[in-house]
Amino acid sequence: MKELIVKKIDLTGVELDYASLSKGLFGLDWHQIDQAPWQAEFPVNPEVRFQVAYDQESIYVHYHVQEEFVKAQYIRPNENIWEDSCVEFFISFDDRQTYYNFEFNALGAGLIGYGTSDKASRNRLTAEEILSVNTFTQVKNLQGNKTWDMILVIPISLFGKKADELGGTTVQANFYKCGDSLPNPHFVAWNDIDFPKPNFHLPAFFGEIKFQ
Repeated sequence: MKELIVKKIDLTGVELDYASLSKGLFGLDWHQIDQAPWQAEFPVNPEVRFQVAYDQESIYVHYHVQEEFVKAQYIRPNENIWEDSCVEFFISFDDRQTYYNFEFNALGAGLIGYGTSDKASRNRLTAEEILSVNTFTQVKNLQGNKTWDMILVIPISLFGKKADELGGTTVQANFYKCGDSLPNPHFVAWNDIDFPKPNFHLPAFFGEIKFQ
């Protein structure tokens, strides 16, 4: 099982735009999303990495993606975001009993759910709550090489918590990249998954992250 430390940072006075935020996150470790549990069936996988940090108000997740195709069809909260070029962050605060799933496409459109791994028990957050997650993206196409970057700024209050409650705690999480309706569908994870078919909703395979 993989583990990582989520450092506490100070972004006081930093402008809310991609360039400024990425500069504020400069120097943090990058972590690879390179586990392909279903490689035999889905052999073409993107190159993906992420940074993660937090401050007094938010959790920051910064993704860098390089893939053959970039698709961003959905524009409204809670649409079928996973069919697009999509990055995901799942986090549990109660030892994998329940968890939040954050799913955002290259346009910054998002879906957020909460509950157990039993799909019948899961609920979608409201559009207003999803739109409280600020997203900052950039997409580049250099000589046919497509890359895109996204920073998610997730309010800690969305979890009903305060930053001082996170410091020193260890929670369970996983980070993903998918694209169910891309010409080359793929499903890759930070912490590996041992399951016969693509499924990210398996908290038993979350890794551990510790808030500094």
